[in-house]
Amino acid sequence: MSGFQAPMTIRTAMEKIHNRDFLLPAIQRKFIWQHYQVELLFDSIMRGYPINSFMFWEIKNNEMKSEYRFYDFIQEFREFYQENNPEVKTHGVIKDFYAVIDGQQRLTSLYIGLKGSYAYKTPYKRWRNDENSLPTRKLYINIKKPIEQEYDNQKKYDFRFLSERDLKRLGDKDKYYWFKVGDILEFEDMTDIYKFIVKEGLMDKEFATEVLNLMFQRFNKDPLINYYLETEQDPDKVLEIFIRTNSGGTPLSFSDLLMSIASANWKEIDARKEIEDTVEKVFNISGAGFRIDKDFVLKTCLVLFIENIKFELKNFGYENVKIFEDNWYSIKESIIRTFELLYRLGFNNNTFRAKNAAIPIIYYVYHKGLSEDIIKANYNKDDLVKIKKWINLSFIKSIFAGQTDTILTRIRNVMRENMEEGFPLEEIAERFKNDPTKNYSLDDDFIDSILTSPYGSNDAYYLLTFLYPDLDYYNQDFHMDHIHPSSTFRDEELIGEIKDEKLREYMSNEIYWNSVLNLQLLNGDLNRSKKDLNLKDWAKENNITNRELFIDEEIGLEIDNFPDFIENRKKNLKTVIKEVLTI
Repeated sequence: MSGFQAPMTIRTAMEKIHNRDFLLPAIQRKFIWQHYQVELLFDSIMRGYPINSFMFWEIKNNEMKSEYRFYDFIQEFREFYQENNPEVKTHGVIKDFYAVIDGQQRLTSLYIGLKGSYAYKTPYKRWRNDENSLPTRKLYINIKKPIEQEYDNQKKYDFRFLSERDLKRLGDKDKYYWFKVGDILEFEDMTDIYKFIVKEGLMDKEFATEVLNLMFQRFNKDPLINYYLETEQDPDKVLEIFIRTNSGGTPLSFSDLLMSIASANWKEIDARKEIEDTVEKVFNISGAGFRIDKDFVLKTCLVLFIENIKFELKNFGYENVKIFEDNWYSIKESIIRTFELLYRLGFNNNTFRAKNAAIPIIYYVYHKGLSEDIIKANYNKDDLVKIKKWINLSFIKSIFAGQTDTILTRIRNVMRENMEEGFPLEEIAERFKNDPTKNYSLDDDFIDSILTSPYGSNDAYYLLTFLYPDLDYYNQDFHMDHIHPSSTFRDEELIGEIKDEKLREYMSNEIYWNSVLNLQLLNGDLNRSKKDLNLKDWAKENNITNRELFIDEEIGLEIDNFPDFIENRKKNLKTVIKEVLTI
């Protein structure tokens, strides 16, 4: 019968997870807690703080076991690379079990801390699925002494996820004794704790005895898992309960719920597995590292087929979800090929800053049947120029800033009517021309502002790719380079020796020397060889003409002539930009 049941110990709950008496329904999202949240949970338990109640759903109906998907708890968590819960086949299973409706994050945290590991990326390391970038870390507690309190809400007990390297680094025996937290479950009674204290030579450490006794009591003896059991077998009622109980804490995104509905309703395809595989394949495209998520995939499905593209429950009814499943493999192929195209056009995760800008291109690829042709070397060059021009202009003009549903709908409506002759760049610009904030027009003031985009900025990169359209961005590595070396302007002693005050101020102003006005894109090898060589000598050595630098023939390349160089280049760049970017 539904209602609150007799509470259980954490140890019992961990055994039930291990024995698959506790499973996760498809409507649950992935584990999302950070490692420090897990550590704080353990600290809270030790300090006697309440950890709130849980809700379980008793699954005993054979039809429920067969028609709905359930997942095991993740045990060995690896950030980004291993975040997905393994599916448990419950079709034909005789044993009844409980699905966790409320408390998944806390139970998973306890399971990882006591029975598993948490691998998160080491700061400043690149994203690689290895022990150098993401070392396997298990949860330990220092039983030599508590954390020195510096502020009121800090942890009292020193719980930390540590790797083998961390244990060696923190191996000072006078300060630390790192006890693996999960080992507390191996103690059957207080006698075992006493034997451990003696064996490890900790008899003179009162804190160690206090901590182990308290841990034993909290995790093995105290019935801390208070839970409400729902025995109703109607999934619609449970779904309503799920939404209500997950409205607090870390908010449940609507797309989590929608993906869960798709997982439950797709008959032939595992929606959760397929969408996650799409996200992974997009991320693994060469070195681009494009990061998309399930929200992006679901939004793409809506734009491709459904009139109303908002994340609303009515848009994910059975009929719509069936359309997504029936066309899934073509959808998936179009998504992956589009991001391969973006990589070939010179973008990566950092420079392709508004991921929703990829959706109209996916729409174009899907409805034109271009998933095989779009990345071929002989694909229509004019079409690719239009696509890249539209992307860069969209980014420079911040078309996709803020709420994008209206923007996506407007662009899709244009594309529906105008795709026969290729990517409809002109038609999109025409549809937006009267929008005061979202338009593709370029006036002098705007061009002046983007020409001062600083070194390293995305806007500088977008603009430079227009100025150097013939570079092979796919096969070569290109760097943003200061034409007149930045070291010249960073040399305070050199700048200080300039007697002409106006010239000195001009040379010191980053708007001139550290912006597009003094930037170019160079092949990586050529840039490395250039180093801090002065412009005049470098241009002579490499047969670089003034025209290639966007300056008139009579303009000198000496550093003393820097103001004339910048003003002349600015004038010429404005002319070129109007020619190549005006639609």
